[in-house]
Amino acid sequence: MAYDVCIVGAGPVGGALGCRLAAAGLRIAMVDRAALPPMEHPDFDGRAYAIAAGSRRLLAEAGLWDALPLPPGPIEQIRVSDGRIGRPASPLFLHFDFNDLNEPGAALGWMIEARALRMALNARLNALPNIDLFAPAEATVTRTPEIAEIRLSTGETFAARLVIAAEGRDSRLRREASIPAQRWPYHQSAIVCAIAHQHPHNRIALEHFLPAGPFAQLPMAGSETEPNLSALVWTERSENAPRFMALSPEQFGHEIQRRLGDHLGAVRPVGRRWTYPLSAMYVHRFTADRLAIAGDAAHGIHPIAGQGLNLGLRDAIALADLLIPAHTAGQDIGSQALLTRYANARRIDVISMLAATDALDRLFSTNFPPIRLARDLGIAAVHRMPRLKRALMRQAMGLGV
Repeated sequence: MAYDVCIVGAGPVGGALGCRLAAAGLRIAMVDRAALPPMEHPDFDGRAYAIAAGSRRLLAEAGLWDALPLPPGPIEQIRVSDGRIGRPASPLFLHFDFNDLNEPGAALGWMIEARALRMALNARLNALPNIDLFAPAEATVTRTPEIAEIRLSTGETFAARLVIAAEGRDSRLRREASIPAQRWPYHQSAIVCAIAHQHPHNRIALEHFLPAGPFAQLPMAGSETEPNLSALVWTERSENAPRFMALSPEQFGHEIQRRLGDHLGAVRPVGRRWTYPLSAMYVHRFTADRLAIAGDAAHGIHPIAGQGLNLGLRDAIALADLLIPAHTAGQDIGSQALLTRYANARRIDVISMLAATDALDRLFSTNFPPIRLARDLGIAAVHRMPRLKRALMRQAMGLGV
């Protein structure tokens, strides 16, 4: 059997892209090493995704947004400040408010529970008639300038005009295509969890910059048992992260409170805790013969601006915006000309976001007093520049400047 596209990796980027392309009439083979049952109801595990306004379009067009079994939590305001552990944050701050944009829509972004997106993806991947799902399975791909041949560990073989590698940072397809990847560690780890809190968050996100790295509180939709919920992304030096992960719930909650402050009242961790080593990655090429790479297979950035998944979803948007019209026009969707257009469309965005997040982490992950004073004054200055604030908001929302 021949497919238009074979996508290897059914995570949020690969899965959303597959659903979008199938909804537009392309024939899709989706391969993933994990089983993807059509109905999945895992317990709340404390993880959530920040989805920018621009990324929501992809999820809506893929049929995923309306299929979410749990409501997204809108982010209407973001407050950025220089934090101080155990003390009030700096009085100089930067505040973003969606209402200042006069844009159609409802928020700067949304928080979606990881389990909700996984459940919607699994249901949609199993339901769309234009998708054949092969999971669990491993793919071996042989590419020529004319076609890609795929052999699965389960014994199936088929051809596709284009293969998309979306299987994560250690992408085997990227390595087999001899695409170099440059990496550099931050010597930091992200501690990810969720908290229940006494007072409502009023749909306001907070980002404190602490010497070990940024500490972000992100508003989530509440539940019947926990009406006030937020996600946390706590960046800590890698050598210290295991100690915090080993704390009792009460001790862990105390450390969160010291960094967060008292504006949400008493806090209590809920669900599991997760920790991830942080590093940056950039690939030298986004394509090879009959191959495009997307998502974490193509780049990795610091989570300081909450743009990691959105950067990958913008890869998917760029591919969909190229592949769907080409398919409709009867063109070769795996041609080198089309792949070059994809690479050119993504290169500047990825390099710009990588450079910006790297610079922000280096600027804010220090306790050197002159630098702290300079960045506090810079934050306060941007707060008083409405046009610049609107441009920054639009960029973070994935809407362009």
